[in-house]
Amino acid sequence: MNMFKLVPTALLLAASASAASAQSSDTAGPLPITGNVPALCSVGTLSGNGTFPLGVLIDTSTGLLRGDLSAPPQVLSAAFCTAQSTITVSATPLQSVNATGTPPGGFSRTVNYTATASGWTATAASFTTGAATNPAATQSRTTAFQGDISVAVGAFSTGGGNALRLVADPAYAGNVTVTLAATN
Repeated sequence: MNMFKLVPTALLLAASASAASAQSSDTAGPLPITGNVPALCSVGTLSGNGTFPLGVLIDTSTGLLRGDLSAPPQVLSAAFCTAQSTITVSATPLQSVNATGTPPGGFSRTVNYTATASGWTATAASFTTGAATNPAATQSRTTAFQGDISVAVGAFSTGGGNALRLVADPAYAGNVTVTLAATN
């Protein structure tokens, strides 16, 4: 009895398939898909604490700025821009925090230096505190990019001349700022 039920069902399926092949085809489309990607930049994530620890700034036997000042670079990991971009570095000199008055003759309360941001463009962006101009502070790239940016400080000099001694202060502070910006 089950066999007789299968035969009529099979005949019905064959008839449906033959009717479907007789119909013409119908198409909708192409249906467009749209979207956009805005120009977006991120300086990434700072690897480390973000401080350039210089320690004692002077040669304690002369009172003059040490010639061997250095600090490890700071790395901005996984920076990216989805469009052509510029990288700009700016900096403020190291200045005594507590001794804010005019220093006496033969002394300074300022340490100038050069800050660089490299790895984003073929030429590193660089900014020298105390310089009249900083034309290399902004560098451009013409393509989208992702990568690490190494930020470094160096070429230290005493504001007013290296023959000046620095006034005593337990805190000298300055800042480096790195900016990534999309350009169109």
